[in-house]
Amino acid sequence: MPITILPGSYCGAAPPPGTAWQSWNLDPVLLGVLLLMWLVVRRQPTGTPAMLVLAVAFVSPLCAISVGLFSARVVHHVLLVAVAAPLLAAAMPRRAGHVGVHFAISTSVLWLWHVPAAYDLALADMGVYWIMQISLLASAVLFWNAVLSQKPSAQSMLWSLAGLIQMGMLGAILTFAPAPLYEAHAIAPLAWGISPLSDQQLGGLIMWVPAMIPYAAMIALQARRGWQMAERA
Repeated sequence: MPITILPGSYCGAAPPPGTAWQSWNLDPVLLGVLLLMWLVVRRQPTGTPAMLVLAVAFVSPLCAISVGLFSARVVHHVLLVAVAAPLLAAAMPRRAGHVGVHFAISTSVLWLWHVPAAYDLALADMGVYWIMQISLLASAVLFWNAVLSQKPSAQSMLWSLAGLIQMGMLGAILTFAPAPLYEAHAIAPLAWGISPLSDQQLGGLIMWVPAMIPYAAMIALQARRGWQMAERA
């Protein structure tokens, strides 16, 4: 039998479409943690934008909607690993590290949490849910910090490209899966007028195409930094 840490779904039950956009998460512990994080990073240019992204992910109705819709959960995860994480990494001191190791860790964490058994457990146990969220965000922050710590070069851009490719591959697998993979989203999508398989395919497409935009933006930023360094030299 699986070990139960905190049974239940964070953000509660999946809300119906009529009330979903009113389902704000005002958990005082969460709000306190986000406030403390903001106090730490607020002086950095990317600090406040990073915290606003985390607020969208955890405080806005997206948190509740992602309990029911896999496509909304994909948006949630993309905001964590591809938007909030690089912004937080940019607000942190640069730490020299082997970017390949951090790429392998962050990619493994992302893929492992999308294994159906692990994913369904996270949505049924609040303790496992927060292990999922913290590990996704922390591993992605370390990866982006390692990327930003490198001097702009073809190699540094290749690591961002590798992140883009692995995200697209996972999205493609989810898009072309012949059947729904996640029991957690077996019923709720029907209330939104879509089948669980269509919801999963939409989530895969979001991960396949829009989710790659932040990685492409990082590649462009690195290319621009490299060009500016070459001009100064």
